[in-house]
Amino acid sequence: MSVTESLQAQQFREHVIRPTLHEIGLWSEAAENLLLGTALVESDGLRFVRQIRGPALSYYQIEPATHHWLVEEWLQHPKRVDLKVKILALRAPVPDHVEQLVTNLAYATAVCRLRYWIVRDPLPPADYLDGLAAYWKVNYNTVHGKGDPAKFVKMYRQHMPMGGL
Repeated sequence: MSVTESLQAQQFREHVIRPTLHEIGLWSEAAENLLLGTALVESDGLRFVRQIRGPALSYYQIEPATHHWLVEEWLQHPKRVDLKVKILALRAPVPDHVEQLVTNLAYATAVCRLRYWIVRDPLPPADYLDGLAAYWKVNYNTVHGKGDPAKFVKMYRQHMPMGGL
């Protein structure tokens, strides 16, 4: 890993993930670490914004069907109007909403956080990297997905050597 890769991940954390999570009111240190790890493992170190052989988009590799369900269905409940307003405020007029998962880092980050927010299980402690990796596998990649928690841990440590985990 180069210094540039480490800086890129740190800047993504500080200038995209953290302010976005604060903006939508869903920040915690654990959520920040989980989203950074998710982006690193899903995008192969912040390298891909589109899945090579599949429909998933953004560093978080969010499938359009998942985006649709979260934003166009789950967020529509009247009790979620405040969260809906905050997340939709991050969208730009163009391109279309699904394509913004690629072009709009804050919006993609908010949608990823929303995907984790709907999980009933609490987030693991912020400093428990193996727990965050297992949480990602079960609740994001799913038990049927090809993702490996060991790769989550490896990617996180590779890109955030001074990350405290």
